[in-house]
Amino acid sequence: MNRLMKMLSQSSGGKFIIFQGVLLFALLMTIRISYGQSEVMAWGNMTGIRVDGQLMEFESSLRVVGKGWDHYTATARERQRPKYNREEQKQIITTEIRGIKFTEKIEECGRGCAVINIDSYAEIDTLVEGVFLCFELPGRYYSNANVSFGGRQSGGKQISVAGIETSASSYLFNTRSNSVIAESEERKLEISMSRAMPVYVRKETDGQGVQIYIELMGQRIRKGSKSERAFTVKASGRIDDSPVEVIIDPNSPGRIFEGLGGNFRLQNPSTDPQVIDYCLNNLRVAWGRVEVPWNFWHPDENISPIEAARSGNLNPRVDAAMKMAQRLTAMGMPVIISAWSAPAWAILGDPRDAFRLRAKGIYGYQLNPDKTEKIYSSIGDYVEYLKNAYGVEAVAFSFNESDLGINVRHTGEEHAEFIKGLGAHLAERGLATKLLLGDNSDATTFDFIVPAMNDPGTHKYILAVSFHSWRGCDNETLKKWAGAAKKLNLPLIVGEGSTDAAAWNYPQVFSEQSFALHEINLYNRICAICQPISILQWQLTADYSVLTGNGVFGTKGPLTPTQRFWNLKQLASTPEQAFAIPFTCSKELVNFTCFANISRDEYAFHLVNNGVQCKAVIRGIPEGVKNLEIFVTDNKRDMEKTGEVNVIEGKAEFILSPAGFTTLISRK
Repeated sequence: MNRLMKMLSQSSGGKFIIFQGVLLFALLMTIRISYGQSEVMAWGNMTGIRVDGQLMEFESSLRVVGKGWDHYTATARERQRPKYNREEQKQIITTEIRGIKFTEKIEECGRGCAVINIDSYAEIDTLVEGVFLCFELPGRYYSNANVSFGGRQSGGKQISVAGIETSASSYLFNTRSNSVIAESEERKLEISMSRAMPVYVRKETDGQGVQIYIELMGQRIRKGSKSERAFTVKASGRIDDSPVEVIIDPNSPGRIFEGLGGNFRLQNPSTDPQVIDYCLNNLRVAWGRVEVPWNFWHPDENISPIEAARSGNLNPRVDAAMKMAQRLTAMGMPVIISAWSAPAWAILGDPRDAFRLRAKGIYGYQLNPDKTEKIYSSIGDYVEYLKNAYGVEAVAFSFNESDLGINVRHTGEEHAEFIKGLGAHLAERGLATKLLLGDNSDATTFDFIVPAMNDPGTHKYILAVSFHSWRGCDNETLKKWAGAAKKLNLPLIVGEGSTDAAAWNYPQVFSEQSFALHEINLYNRICAICQPISILQWQLTADYSVLTGNGVFGTKGPLTPTQRFWNLKQLASTPEQAFAIPFTCSKELVNFTCFANISRDEYAFHLVNNGVQCKAVIRGIPEGVKNLEIFVTDNKRDMEKTGEVNVIEGKAEFILSPAGFTTLISRK
């Protein structure tokens, strides 16, 4: 609400008619609260419904099931090319699976309630087991649930989840029903249908969860076939309002956190400048990463790029990238430079191979081993020219996501050899620039860095270990990255931070509360487990923007910070030169991390509450900290100061807001 109130205040000179203010308040409260209920992914899957801030978990998906139930294709992240849109209280997703087009509309209908409308249309003839809306219920809540079915055709049947055996090739139970209720001691999910429909129950893995399939279209589907189905979903369960207790250990500080960083790869000349200006003027940005447009720097291998630049033939893309690095350096940031593409002379094959073979699962292109020394020299020329002409000595170079091939592709062994080769070349030229180990596309591809880790010859040329946080950031995988940095005694950097690499396809999702909450949850976990020196947001430009309006992704109105921006600003409020502080946290629903500049008694406590409002206690706070200011960002507040708390005998007690990001900052 603060965002729109501030905008209207500015547009009306700060004067409000009382009636307008009351009406606006009522409207915004309705919209904000309802927007925060259903958790809907941009590809169409619901992950649950929030009740008083606590997520009642399940996962819905659209599935086309092959004959015999031996395989299916489901809506999932990066599996299709969905489009996401919000129209007031409706979230609308269009997608396609195996020739079946879907339009899914999800709308709130009260506390813990959502209505799902699904229109299906067949573009081809197909023979399948069926097209379904599937609800997957997690075993931790539903392993001992009973599932009952309503309507005359079902005969009031009921089955026990515990009694269902796992089967990958058939259904375990089926009936026709106009309602399904799954209920355990902790959770209840009610699904009401617009008409009686075939319902199938399966247990597809060895886990304790269960899948409920509701048929949208049958087995023999003709081109042009349509179906329209409506579902009302109600979720309820035990609310965990128990207090959370955190105990910190400031006597055993961990690694340094220099602050939030940002990526500044220039891609949108008309909208990038305003977003960059706003972010740099309103966030404390500690690290920067910019592009090396290598293919524009050295397009002709027989022409010296430095001589071409000195003679006035520097490509505008290169000049813009170097000026971006110059601006960040002038602000005191260490700057990483990364190359996405290579000139044609430096690779095997055609530069277009980076894209045209992706349907076959082949990404990027290999560097030409016959051009190795010229490649080192070309990149070295870039680093040297950036230093001499723009006053920027980059702290590190990397090929962006070379584990995957975006667009240069390396094996782990090639990555290790490249670090040694380019590292030695830069050192011989008297350049201090080192290399990133990894800069991986995901946390999942950890093995890519193992050859370089195990080769002592690489170590002196590595600045930091780096991965991108798009996929696979479960706690165990994050611990592997933390262990790698510790083993090498090097910093860890999240070179690109966010949660959904395909989100540029459906940019409206950037303004959703669920997206903002998932992102800051991930950052808090990474900070707690990996203790990075920085997380570099992708991006602080108009691409994946944390701002909206003024043409950014086609949005209208004034340039406006989203909830994601305020989450970042709150995280960036961490004191400079702060260390990660070990802690224990008593509640799984709360993600906690703590940083402190111990010498100045400057502390920041960051808590992401994924549940309802509850009491919170932080213990172990040093004597020098007497008072903490409380700031909250959620779907109603923008880093709003909500109060202060006195620290008494090392303890701070306060009320933790639901479904949001709370930060406590020590006050002098």
